[in-house]
Amino acid sequence: MYQATPTTLPQPSASAPWRTATSDVADTRLWLDEHEWLYRVLKGEHNSAPSFRFPDLISACVSLVLSDAAGPARIFRFLGTELVLRSPQTPRRRESMWRPQYEALQDLQRSPANRHPNPKFQLDQLTTACVALVREVDASGATVLRQARLNTALRQTSPPS
Repeated sequence: MYQATPTTLPQPSASAPWRTATSDVADTRLWLDEHEWLYRVLKGEHNSAPSFRFPDLISACVSLVLSDAAGPARIFRFLGTELVLRSPQTPRRRESMWRPQYEALQDLQRSPANRHPNPKFQLDQLTTACVALVREVDASGATVLRQARLNTALRQTSPPS
């Protein structure tokens, strides 16, 4: 006996929890040293079930640093004492991060700490500082993966903006 099968695949509902729009993420760049470290975290054995991608890992670093009241000061201290000493031609890799963390870094970029007479740092430098600061505290990346899980859960329970 033959059985009829539908010719179209079922469409996910509009409220499907894992659907994201491209506007949910924003492009950023990451300096090569920090990108290589985050890539090792990405490919590491502990990044499983689920396997997080770069937007999750970068956003986790931003969340970790900015969750501390001293986070912005730590970022600008790193930028002014360490990143500023690197070559401005240092290679960068294009990546993405989730929109809430991107907007938090934009707010930091527009803050008085990044205005005249202070040096003006760009978004890629702020992003790189967050990754570098997290790496200083936990080179294993376990903290990043834990925060990526928390951020993922928060995105699923928060109403869309």
